[in-house]
Amino acid sequence: MRSLFVLLLMFVFVASQAQQDSLFVVEADEKYFEDQFYIGINYNLLTRAPEGIGQSSFSYSFISGFIKDLPLNRQRNIGFGIGAGLSINAIYSDLLAIKEENGNIVYEKIPSDFSYNRNMLNMSFVEFPIEFRWRNSTADNYRFWRIYTGIKFSYLISGKSKLVTDEIKYSFDNPDIRNIQYGIYLNFGYNTWNFYAQYDLSNLFEDDKFTIDGQLIEPRIVKAGLIFYIL
Repeated sequence: MRSLFVLLLMFVFVASQAQQDSLFVVEADEKYFEDQFYIGINYNLLTRAPEGIGQSSFSYSFISGFIKDLPLNRQRNIGFGIGAGLSINAIYSDLLAIKEENGNIVYEKIPSDFSYNRNMLNMSFVEFPIEFRWRNSTADNYRFWRIYTGIKFSYLISGKSKLVTDEIKYSFDNPDIRNIQYGIYLNFGYNTWNFYAQYDLSNLFEDDKFTIDGQLIEPRIVKAGLIFYIL
């Protein structure tokens, strides 16, 4: 985990140096970049889950990172952004995962008469967004409208299944969670406050995973929430 933070700091340093030598340079009084740190909080909606499987509590994600701005025109209101960041995710559902002694993982719906506090997937990713950017900013105007959209690639650094009841806490690293995931996203808003939405194009789990009653497990996540930019 420490090495990931070091890599992120190195990325920020390189990006700040690149700002001085960008190919997209205009006259000195117009030269500016919308390099930004961002943080966000989202609600995670599980879609395409096996029949009868639902969410049992508030599922969430926290995102944070840095975006390097690459303007494409003289007005600098159109450009690309590339970045790196981290996300922490929790999915609460009634899809129970049990690890057998031979290492296989079996999945089933939690019985209605089974009492539990929470059943969840905990996942952490390092993320790499690539986006197309439009905004009506100027060199001296830090309050502006924006529309950013793109694709985000995520690499799993931690993925656990966890069940908590009044008597037990059962947790294990789940290798069935897909290591590389990706999705499309859109965010728009004014100044610091912006709406964020993401639809994952990849399944949450690896291919060919089934419940004990033979249903294919191929859920995807839809995220909706707020993202805040810090100049």
